[in-house]
Order: sequence, then structure tokens, then C-alpha cells
Amino acid sequence: MNVLVAGSGGWGTALAIRLLQNGHEVTLWSYCESESEQLAASGRNPFLPGVALPKELIYTSNVSAAQDKDMAVFATPSFAVRSTAKAFSPFLRGDVLLVSVTKGIEENTGFRMSQIVAQETGKPVVALSGPSHAEEVCRGIPTGVVAACTEKTLAERAQAAFMSEQLRVYTCPDAVGVELGAAHKNVIALCAGICDGLGYGDNTKALLMTRGLAELARLGMALGASRETFAGLAGVGDLIVTCTSMHSRNRRAGILIGQGVGVQEAMQQVSAVVEGYYAASAAWKLAQKHGVDMPITRAAYEVLYENRDPREALHALMLRQKTTEAEYSAWAR
Repeated sequence: MNVLVAGSGGWGTALAIRLLQNGHEVTLWSYCESESEQLAASGRNPFLPGVALPKELIYTSNVSAAQDKDMAVFATPSFAVRSTAKAFSPFLRGDVLLVSVTKGIEENTGFRMSQIVAQETGKPVVALSGPSHAEEVCRGIPTGVVAACTEKTLAERAQAAFMSEQLRVYTCPDAVGVELGAAHKNVIALCAGICDGLGYGDNTKALLMTRGLAELARLGMALGASRETFAGLAGVGDLIVTCTSMHSRNRRAGILIGQGVGVQEAMQQVSAVVEGYYAASAAWKLAQKHGVDMPITRAAYEVLYENRDPREALHALMLRQKTTEAEYSAWAR
């Protein structure tokens, strides 16, 4: 296949390398011409230290490069997905396969990334997500992800394009659940980092991750997702890898906040887009709109946007009204 990857950050570049190794012809698009020129000249991406970029990789900053492609992969930060999809739309072939790999929720609309791409292009979109650090994927470390789309044939085409000995791809019809899991795990990872920065231990992180997953599932089902999806790679799998690894920029930013660094300063120190910051606002608005109880998300929003003290926020979560862990049918009888 002739493939365009839109977005030359760590994730976009890692997937471009993977697709190239799978035998596809790959063009890597950068928003800035200077960035594209630097990648071509240096053969290195600063987001992937120690990784040499393949000589066969093609670089461009021209949106017209999309016009002859069999597949276009959208890998920009979430805030740039809409403008990028709109810019590429006039150049896309009628039968092009579109894949969104960005993890996030659009703040003002609550739309998922594949929804945005579909709106701007008028075409169906596959969402590819899962526990997949770019730093590991580009080095061929075994990884599993999910290709989600209501149209099975499109999900299977994406599966075939990305599948390899190092990257196992599963298909799934539940794009809603897959993309919500992808976005919201960044919020929980920020919170996990804050707990680390405050000096709390493994017990606290396990509590946070488990209850965070529970409220994610509540929101997902309110939006039409399947509960089963959140027990898979795009749910608990992505949550584990993002909350426990120092590869995670969300966790790193959270650690700084827990140590007393201001929110904006923490994100600047991470030196990359901290998607959980934007997702916390979008998820909290969705929760309010749909009447879903999401106490951890609310606490995250208050810490990130209302300057609430993180330790006090955690204390308040622990002292919430007593309840059962789930709606147990045995007790209901």
C-alpha cells in the first residue's frame, strides 16, 4: 500500500516505521516544513531517542501528498485533528482507508477523534488504539492493539496493514468504547502520577486505576459502548501501561504536579503534549451532560483547572458516601 502518516510526533513516526517494515511505501507528513526538513536531514526524531529513521521513509509538509494514497493515518495531537483532516480532505481518494490513532476527546463537542475525521472527510474511519508506547513499537517490542470500526471490512483492512510479528492487531466493532478508553486512561494516568508525586504507594494506584476504569465504563455505556471493551486492550490494557510506565508523559506530568509543580509548568517540563489535561475537561463535560457519576474525573478537573490541592482532593474521594463496589444482582433479589 501507498500510505500517508499525518503527524510526525513519536507515535506517528513509530507507526510510519512499522508500516514501512511491513512493506508499504510510507510518507510522513509534518505540519511545519522546517520539522520535515530536519527529520530528513538528521534521520532522527527527538521524541524517539536512539532510533534511526529508515532511509526509505519519505518526508513532506504538503497536504497534496495525500492525493494518491491507499491509506491515510491521522496521528496529530488531538487539538489538531480537525484542522488536519479538513486540510487533507480535498486530496483523499474515494476509496482511501482512513485510520485515526490519536487518543483524545474534542473539548467543545465531546466528539471522538474518528468522529472528527469522519465529519471533515465524509468517509468512515477506523480507530486504532491499545497499550502501545511509541518508544517500544518502533523498536519491535511485542505489542497488541485494536482496530475498531462498525464496518468489519475496514477494520480488517487496517488489521492487515499494521499486523506483524511485533504488532498484533485485533478487530472490534466498538469504536466508542475503544476511543473512550484511549482518551480517558490519560486522565487516570495523570492522577496516578499525582499519587506517585504525593508519595503514596501501590495500594493507592491500584484503587485509583480500578475505580477509574469503573467510571470510564459507566460513561462508555451511557454513550453506547460495550462494557466488555473496557476489559480488553483498549481499556484495562491501556490503563495499565499508561499508569505504570515512565514512558507516559501523562504520568510524568502528574508526578510533577504531586510534587508541587504548577500544572502549566509541569506540562512544559514534560516537553510534549499531555493529552490527559485536555481529556479531563472534555470527559467531565460529557459526564455532566449525560448524568454519569465520575468522582475521580471531577477531582482531576478541579486539580487541573481550579487549582484544588491534590492531597485534599484525594482525601475527599476517600471520604465519599459508603457504597457497594457494583450493582450485585444477588443482593437485588
